[in-house]
Amino acid sequence: MMTGAHIRVVGRVQGVGFRYFAMRHANDYGLKGYVKNLADGSVEVRIEGEKEVIEHYKTILEQGPGFSLVDNIDFTFEPYTAKYQKFSVEY
Repeated sequence: MMTGAHIRVVGRVQGVGFRYFAMRHANDYGLKGYVKNLADGSVEVRIEGEKEVIEHYKTILEQGPGFSLVDNIDFTFEPYTAKYQKFSVEY
């Protein structure tokens, strides 16, 4: 089943390669959407794809790249929109 999700990752997640980590794994799994840094120091991910794949992707984000430290993840499923053509890093 195709679905969307909004994910907010809190912790030491900026300046540690987290966005490119998120993009690499999203591309590996064929997910579409974007990742971007937020002004409060967290990282936002909007993603669309198969529900089971998104759930697995969330577990990857919980680990993060080597120098990150994920304190918390806010995760919410959202309706599938098919508006994303690829996965990208937004600024």
